[in-house]
Amino acid sequence: MEGPSPPTSPGPDNLERVPPQSIEAEMSLLGSMMVDSDVIAEVLQLIGPEGKERFYRNDHRLLYDVLVSMYDARQPIDAVSLREEIQRRGLLGEIGGVEYLVQLIESVPSAANAEFYARVVRDKSMLRDLIRAGGELVEMGYAQADGAREILDQAEQKIFDVAGQRITGHAEDLRNILKEVFDKLTVHDDDYVSGLPTQFYELDQILGGLQRGEMIVLAARPSMGKTALGLNMAENVAVDDRKPIAFFSMEQSAQQVAQRILCGRAGMDSGRLRKGGLSEADIHDLLGVCGELEHAPLFIDDTPGMSALELRSKTRRLHLKHTLAAVFVDYLQLMHPSKRIDSRQQEVAEMSCALKALARELNIPVVVIAQLNRQPEGREGHRPRMSDLRESGAIEQDADVVLLLHREDYYNQGKEDYTPTHRAEVIVAKQRNGPTGVVELTWDARSTRFRNLSRQAEPPPADMATYVPAGAGDVPF
Repeated sequence: MEGPSPPTSPGPDNLERVPPQSIEAEMSLLGSMMVDSDVIAEVLQLIGPEGKERFYRNDHRLLYDVLVSMYDARQPIDAVSLREEIQRRGLLGEIGGVEYLVQLIESVPSAANAEFYARVVRDKSMLRDLIRAGGELVEMGYAQADGAREILDQAEQKIFDVAGQRITGHAEDLRNILKEVFDKLTVHDDDYVSGLPTQFYELDQILGGLQRGEMIVLAARPSMGKTALGLNMAENVAVDDRKPIAFFSMEQSAQQVAQRILCGRAGMDSGRLRKGGLSEADIHDLLGVCGELEHAPLFIDDTPGMSALELRSKTRRLHLKHTLAAVFVDYLQLMHPSKRIDSRQQEVAEMSCALKALARELNIPVVVIAQLNRQPEGREGHRPRMSDLRESGAIEQDADVVLLLHREDYYNQGKEDYTPTHRAEVIVAKQRNGPTGVVELTWDARSTRFRNLSRQAEPPPADMATYVPAGAGDVPF
């Protein structure tokens, strides 16, 4: 059953031309998603959560939107449940009735080629967008409302917008990222915790490790080292324990993340690595570190501004392949909501709730790095509080654990009468199922790395009943 087609694309010389499209690919893609809902994760990687606009026919757009919504809600997808959901939305007539649903399901023998169909749908959509952008540029040129430079600037932006749709980012194996980083350089016993050990011994003792199904918020002001601490935790688990970790970096590229890992592991000044001019001894040290890291199951995705839906889809896909031990998100305020919301507080609340649901769904720890507002800077002692979490109280409510990072050295740098301590405090301000407290770590600014204090260089004694971490107890605020 053929549905209505959109109008042909406007333009000075192509009013009667039919825009690029493949109805067969659209039907086969939707049929594949209906036959096997597991392929929806792959489809989202290629055409995105808002990919309904990629479809040429409006009935296909509506059906895609229903399928993605059901997938995100973890609802079972089959002919019966899909029909009921479409009927509930009052769309059965608009998508061609039950007969058309049956036709779509029967249009593909299996879902094996879903990725191919998705690429065809995406590429045809990009061509239509390019034609549309070209038509707009022609009209702008004839109108001459702006100068030539302004029009050229807008033309460039429109082409970049289309080019940016080619494919969403994906997680890369650390081995491949390290190879890219190194090519650029050469050219110019912890079973005392019930959860996932971070190798920061006092913190592990207070938390019992990172617990399954929990959302752990790691928050601080800028330049405190919150990304460094989160990355140190991820690296310790992936490299030392060989447990698969997903690290979503929305602020730094995968290469920058890999560089930070290299420097921290080698104890090297990260500034020297960025500037170049390394000695042969430096290169030798980095080669040795690469040997330690190349088999680490650390997967880094540097797609900027991901939506909660996109991040959840990518995580599910990685988890199916690698059985992730934990997920790290850097950082919450750089994410975008899955749908347009007028209030920024509601946007952050939606994303926080989605990450909490992800931790529960996959039963793994999800460590969410977040930024604090400016309140600590005007407070005596500069110590952060949970109320300093930016833009939403929902973060505090959703989190099972809230860790606040504080370095007093930062606020006293440059003062003649101040001697740096090179220490940092990790304030366990909230723990739903355990004690709060304060853990001290050593901060190495040279290699942007946190370490256990020297007196804690060895793991705690086997008889944990006699071990009491320094600072354990209630936080005094």
